[in-house]
Amino acid sequence: MPAKRSGDTVPQRRDPVATRNKLLTAARLEFARHGFAGARVDEIAMRAGVNKQLVYHYFGDKDALYLAVLEWVYEDIREQERKLNLEGLPPEKAIRKLIEASFDHLAAHPDFIVLLNDENRGGARHVRGSTRLEAMHSPLVKSVSHILNEGVRAGVFRKGIDPVQLYISIAGLSYFFFSNTPTLSAIFGKDLSSRTARRARRRHVADLVLQSLRP
Repeated sequence: MPAKRSGDTVPQRRDPVATRNKLLTAARLEFARHGFAGARVDEIAMRAGVNKQLVYHYFGDKDALYLAVLEWVYEDIREQERKLNLEGLPPEKAIRKLIEASFDHLAAHPDFIVLLNDENRGGARHVRGSTRLEAMHSPLVKSVSHILNEGVRAGVFRKGIDPVQLYISIAGLSYFFFSNTPTLSAIFGKDLSSRTARRARRRHVADLVLQSLRP
């Protein structure tokens, strides 16, 4: 075997997981900035530092990449909710913690709102094609249902609360605030993006929802 010369280079082995993650990160930024229609695969590949063909290799096409990003942002919030261990808490505390975590997630991830707005404008065309999202949300609905039932048994919640409707209300009360902060700030003449305003809104949403659940 010939001796290895000092100038020889060893070809680097491709890391598929790392490459895929770099593409997803770059795509999340590009789609959030420009929407599905305005985002360019060339820009995503350049931002990720990989060959454009790898986008098609790992994801198939732009639509599949966009769906992968949407599934990622949904999985982010579902993973955070799983870590709350809500079912081990008293019912009122569990619901308050869920509300606060949902609010804090939107505050920390403004791109989540931008991406969802874009997908809604498109009629949820990509989300409808997902085989993962419904399964991703089912455990959450079961968990909220369990907490509500525990609250009824403890006498702190009224009967007949639909867990899906409750979650939509929790999400909507926070989502609207963040998606409309600039216009709401202008209309009411106050900076609703400030830390003080956000704290007040967070507390209000939790108090409002919990009051609606009481007998």
